[in-house]
Amino acid sequence: MWVISCATPTAYPVHPLKASISTVTNRSSSLVSAHNRDHPFVPEVVKAVDSLYSDFRVVDNLVACNTSRILKAFQRARVGSHHFGGSTGYGHDEAGGREALDQVFAEIVGAESAIVRSQFFSGTHAITCALFAFLRPGDELLAVAGAPYDTLEEVIGKRDSHGLGSLKDFGVEYREVPLAENGGLDWEALKSALRPHTKCALIQRSCGYSWRRSLSVDEIGMAIKIIKMQNPNCLVMVDNCYGEFVEIVEPPMVGADLIAGSLIKNPGGTIAPCGGYVAGRKHWVEAAAARLSAPGLGTDCGSTPGDIMRAFFQGLFLSPQMVGEAIKGTLLIAEVMASKGYKVQPLPRVPRHDTVQAVQLGSRKHLLAFCEAVQRSSPVGSFTKPIAGTTPGYASEVIFADGTFIDGSTSELSCDGPLREPFAVFCQGGTHWTQWGLVLGEVLKAI
Repeated sequence: MWVISCATPTAYPVHPLKASISTVTNRSSSLVSAHNRDHPFVPEVVKAVDSLYSDFRVVDNLVACNTSRILKAFQRARVGSHHFGGSTGYGHDEAGGREALDQVFAEIVGAESAIVRSQFFSGTHAITCALFAFLRPGDELLAVAGAPYDTLEEVIGKRDSHGLGSLKDFGVEYREVPLAENGGLDWEALKSALRPHTKCALIQRSCGYSWRRSLSVDEIGMAIKIIKMQNPNCLVMVDNCYGEFVEIVEPPMVGADLIAGSLIKNPGGTIAPCGGYVAGRKHWVEAAAARLSAPGLGTDCGSTPGDIMRAFFQGLFLSPQMVGEAIKGTLLIAEVMASKGYKVQPLPRVPRHDTVQAVQLGSRKHLLAFCEAVQRSSPVGSFTKPIAGTTPGYASEVIFADGTFIDGSTSELSCDGPLREPFAVFCQGGTHWTQWGLVLGEVLKAI
């Protein structure tokens, strides 16, 4: 057992050793008493943290494994400070950072190729470029994990895009394979789900705003095998948002043709100020890049300021650690909220497959109160009150609490939820699990 001594109160509960009792002086006893009085966490959080030591150690091992993989990729690409220099205009005089970053990212996720760019507005934008790379008029898109995330509904044409260029506007058909009763993939239905014109199968790794389990990479690999057995030419696109570095493998390693996501989520390490990525098979990455820019321009264009390029590299290197802290935060939220009788997804102490923790709060009032408590506990905008309202891309009223340094950076620490039954809040991020420990104290007072 490690014993860590700090001048200030430690985040972990104190476990005094019996052998040390006889040597404790009056002064040290008074310090322990002061520690107990001034502990930063409420008792429910202290109890939960005490029970999660072994789970946190497992997460630390995950962080070490993923950090090792990233470090080797950086070394093989010979990343140097010259790669942090930016470019202007067309970006043709870029100093090699763009190419090095793409190479590093592709190796880390087990892909042939990758494009990592500030010009992707969001994860939805990157996913859209990937889908339009695959699909042509008369093709069918099949969502195999139930309904996709709200912001993709207008992209697909499931919700009216008012003629602004959805897949449906371009003659692409769409179907869904509903989830099984247990919230997982419906394996039996999937075995016969493809039609002759099904060109692309979309797999959403994270739960989105659905009350379901997020998918493990093993499950994604099994789904890909079932899809390819029906039609080897059917392309598989994985929405990888919130899933990066939560496991030691990524979807391209189990057969995904493309993955896409956002850099202000997991792979940006909380410091990437913008951007997204597409990774996978080289031809299809180039096709997605053509959708981002234009056919013929390829991936060797587009300027990126130097401070952003440096943040991309540094954020990617830090991302396993930041993801690890976010996972610890989800474990803590689940433990505390379940102890108070709330339904949680995932359940306490089960393996995580994304960085999202959902909690059913049961009423609009409690959902608003939870988000307001998170906002009050944030380092930025703590004096503001989040207001539910309509947001571009969302069908329902949504409330967001995200007092973050990067606007919308869910990897820092945030929560949000649609104002509809079952009034679930979706929590994610956290640069250190102790921030969620502090936030939960405020939440418990509010609800």
